[in-house]
Amino acid sequence: MKRCAWAAHDPLMMKYHDKEWGFPVHEDVKLFEFLILEGAQAGLSWMTILKKRENYRNAFDSFNPTKIARYSSKDVKHLLSDIGIVRNRLKIMATITNARKFLEVQKEFGSFDSYIWKFTQGRPIKHRFRTLSAIPAKSKESDAMSGDLQKRGFKFVGSTICYAFMQAVGIVNDHTVNCFRYGQV
Repeated sequence: MKRCAWAAHDPLMMKYHDKEWGFPVHEDVKLFEFLILEGAQAGLSWMTILKKRENYRNAFDSFNPTKIARYSSKDVKHLLSDIGIVRNRLKIMATITNARKFLEVQKEFGSFDSYIWKFTQGRPIKHRFRTLSAIPAKSKESDAMSGDLQKRGFKFVGSTICYAFMQAVGIVNDHTVNCFRYGQV
């Protein structure tokens, strides 16, 4: 069975690739989780974040944006001492800010799903890349998403982060054409 090259050698990455990456997500809490995890990845490898994912779920109330939006300085102090997550104050504060902004977007658009998928007119972009090196780090759609999120006050949502988010939640299908998942998502 042929997989995308980035997921071909590690069991955890294989499982993530085979069961999640690139499959269209429309559930708001799951979209929020990926937005936060992609931001947490900034400057790090996805493997680092993937290994800590369950710790993130525990530390951040299963990515419940309503609960996270109410976090206090006491919660921040607790998170900064949690060895199970990336203990970066800016990223922790960004998660709280993003939860508040996420709730604002939900209120304005009815759901975060309605908002975030508008950048591709509600349909996944299906590329036909043959190699990992052909896959871009960003696109005009991720540029637009990043700009709009930043204008709304979101943090850690640069175009490269947004593109990785789009790949993870299936807004973009960047499975290589020789991958068994390419035609399935």
